Formats: sequence, structure tokens, C-alpha cells
Amino acid sequence: MANPGVNNGRRRFLTASTAVVGAVGAGLVAVPFVKSWLPSARAQLAGAPTEVDISRIDNEPGMLVRAEWRGQPIFVFKRSERQIEALPGLEGRLADPASDNADFTPAWAKNQTRSLTPEIGVLVGICTHLGCVPLHRPEVQPQPWDANWQGGFFCPCHNSFYDLAGRVYQGMPAPDNLRVPPYRFVGDDVVLIGEAPEGAA
Repeated sequence: MANPGVNNGRRRFLTASTAVVGAVGAGLVAVPFVKSWLPSARAQLAGAPTEVDISRIDNEPGMLVRAEWRGQPIFVFKRSERQIEALPGLEGRLADPASDNADFTPAWAKNQTRSLTPEIGVLVGICTHLGCVPLHRPEVQPQPWDANWQGGFFCPCHNSFYDLAGRVYQGMPAPDNLRVPPYRFVGDDVVLIGEAPEGAA
């Protein structure tokens, strides 16, 4: 038998109101919690592709443009015909002349120059030894470290040397070639770092 002192309509209203307020509160707590899992705008920007204007290096073999992608320095540079022709003659002095380490050389860049076009090189400018930034030394002339220097990169931290395709010389502290990042050309004067060329695996 129903208790005459209890208002069932009011009880149902209070129960439903409490449930609704609880659900709204849970939702308000859940939204910032779920949003905290998403990458920040800064993190999204850091991972976004980077456009590099290469018009400045078009007529200047040996010139290098520096960019940044995912917090890493990127080297974009032009090789002369003489520098390109010298690369095959260095193979006997290199640790990985065929660039067999797929972690550092994507399949589409597995060629003599490790690039989409022989003239333009694109490399991550981080020494594979301890992460220093190598110096660009494109001159084809004797150097204090190599009387037969054909141009390349020199890491002054622990004296690792790379050729102009970013391939490391034998006997160096650096264990691997410089990394080739994903990239593609957007028109004649722009390289997009962070996206592999169309059709690349």
C-alpha cells in the first residue's frame, strides 16, 4: 500500500534530474580528458610537411639550404656534374655504398645519389653517431682530413665523414649513412619534406 505522505511524481522528477545532472557532469569531465590524448597544435605543426624554396640553389652547385622538419635539421643542396661523377669512385671507401639499410634509405632513393634527381640532395642533417649536426664541405679539393676529398659532410664532434650522397666512410664512429627523409618536388622550385613521392611504398 502506497505511503500517503510520499509524492511519487516528485521522487521521479528528482531521480531523473539527478541522473541528467550526473550525465552532464560526467560528459564535462570526459571531454578535456579525451582531448588531452590528442596531439597539441604545436605537435601537429611539428609533424606537418615543410615546404623548402630551392630557387636560391638552382644556379649555384655546392649551395645548401637548411630547413626543419619534426625538430630535425634538413639539408637541401645542389650537386655539380663533377661531384655526381665522383660518387661511383668512392664506393670502395664507404661503409654502406649501396645504401642497404632501409631505415636510412627508402627504396625510391636507393640509387647512386640517394635522391629523386641526381642534382638535388635532401638529407636529415644529423650525424648517425651521437646526433651532432655535420658541416657541409662541398669543395672538391684536398682537405686536412682527406687529400682526395670529393666533397661531402664532416662531423666535427667525433670526426665522421660522409660523401655528397650522405654515405658514411669506412672506419668512422658513425655507423650508418645520413638519413633520407620522405620528400617530393612541388613544381620546379619547392621541395616538400615529410611526404614521399607519388607511388612510393
